[in-house]
Amino acid sequence: MQMNDMILVSVDDHVCEPPDMWERHVGAKWKARAPRLVHKEDGSDVWLFEGQQIPNIGLNAVAGRRPEEYGVEPTALSQLRRGCYDVDARIDDMNANGVLGSLCFPTVPGFVGELFGRQAAAGNAELAIAMLRAYNDWHIDEWCGRHPGRFIPLAIPPIWDPEAMAREVHRVAKKNCHAITFADNPRALGYPSLHDAHWDAFWKACSDEGTVVCIHIGSGTRLNMQDMNAPVEIMIAGTPITLFNCATELVFSEIFTKFPGVKVALSEGGIGWIPYFLERIDYVHHHHHRWTLHGFPNGKKPSDVFREHVLTCFIDDAAGVRNRDLIGIDNITWECDYPHSDSTWPEAPEKLWASLDGVPDVDIHKITWQNTTRHFQYDPFKHIPKEQCTVGALRAKAKGVDLTPRSGAGGKQPSDYARGYATIGDIVKQMAHALSTPFDSGAGGRQ
Repeated sequence: MQMNDMILVSVDDHVCEPPDMWERHVGAKWKARAPRLVHKEDGSDVWLFEGQQIPNIGLNAVAGRRPEEYGVEPTALSQLRRGCYDVDARIDDMNANGVLGSLCFPTVPGFVGELFGRQAAAGNAELAIAMLRAYNDWHIDEWCGRHPGRFIPLAIPPIWDPEAMAREVHRVAKKNCHAITFADNPRALGYPSLHDAHWDAFWKACSDEGTVVCIHIGSGTRLNMQDMNAPVEIMIAGTPITLFNCATELVFSEIFTKFPGVKVALSEGGIGWIPYFLERIDYVHHHHHRWTLHGFPNGKKPSDVFREHVLTCFIDDAAGVRNRDLIGIDNITWECDYPHSDSTWPEAPEKLWASLDGVPDVDIHKITWQNTTRHFQYDPFKHIPKEQCTVGALRAKAKGVDLTPRSGAGGKQPSDYARGYATIGDIVKQMAHALSTPFDSGAGGRQ
C-alpha cells in the first residue's frame, strides 16, 4: 500500500457552529430564546444564551493559522478558516487533507450539552430539552446530512435526566445516529459518578441501539492548573492521559457487566499509555481480588473487558502504533482533531504514514477506517464508490483549495511574557477577559 491508497476516517473533529444553525430547528415558542451570535467591543464574536457568553477560543479553531499566532484569545468568525463553521468548506478541507469521514464534537453547548444542563438545573428543563434536540437535529440533518457518507453523526445528551437521555438515544438512532457524548467524570459536573445506577437507563439504551458513547478529554475532569506560574505546555501535555482514570473507572464498574452491548470511545486520549494501563489493571486485579472480592464474569481479566468494550483514539502516536498488538488492533481508531491546535491538518496522511512504517496493510485498514465503520455503524460506500474514498482520490478533488497559512488572523499575546513564556496564569486571565468584555446588544447575529 502507498500513502495515497489509505482511506482515512476521523473519530474526533470539532464544529464551530454557524450563526444560522438554530433558525430551522427551534419551535416558535423558544425561537426568541435560542442562542445568538453577537459582536463584542473587542472585535470578537460570542454566543449569547440566557445571559451567558460563550466565546470561541483561539486554540479551538486554529486550522490555517501560523503556529506563531496560536493563542486562546476570543475570536470572530471572520478570523477563522471557513471550514470551521461552513460545512461545504469543511468538505473542501477534508478533501485537501485526504480524509473521507469525520465525527464532529460540539463547541457552543459543551461536550455533553452542559450549557443546556445549567438551564435545567435552574428550573428551565423544557427550554433545555428543546434546545438540545434542536442542536442534535441541526447536527444530524444539516451538518451531517448535507454531504451523505462524509460524516458520522454525534448527538449530545440531556445529561440532567437519564430517562430523557435514553429517549434521545432511541430518537436519534431512528435518524441513523449511533454515537453520543458523555462525561469522563460526571461528578465534576454535579451529577452521580459512573458507578451509580442513576445512569442505567442511558447505558441500556446505548446497549440496545449499539450506540457508541464518546468520552472526550476535558468533558468533566479539570485541567491540570496546579501552579499559575508554570508553563502552559504542562496543562496541554497532560490532558490526554486524564482518560487513564476514566478508563479505570469504566473497567472496574458494573456498566459492562450489566449492559454488555455498551461501547465507549476514549476520544482524543491517545494510545501510547494503553499497554501500561492494561498491564497495570491486570496486575492489580490478580494481586488483590482475593481480599477485595471484586471479580469479572467468566474469569475474565480487566484487560479482556477493556478490549471488548473500549475504543481507543489517537492523532499522532507512533509509540502506540508500535505496540498495537498489546492494545488490541480491533480497538484502535484514528482522529484528525480539525480545527483544534493538536490537529495534523492539512498533512494528516503524511504524519500518519510516518507512524505506520512497517505496519501490514491489514492493520492499516483496521486503524484508518475498518474499526470505525464497524463500531459506529457507518457505511460511506453506500454513498460514495470506494475507489473515490482514498487519500489520493479526495485530494484530486481539492486542487483549488487554498492551503496558504493565514497571517494576522489572531494570536493576541496572552501576556507580556514576563517569565519568558506563556504561563497557565496568563491563559486563565485571558480566558476570564473573554467572558467579561461587554457586548453590543444591538449588533444581532453577524456572520
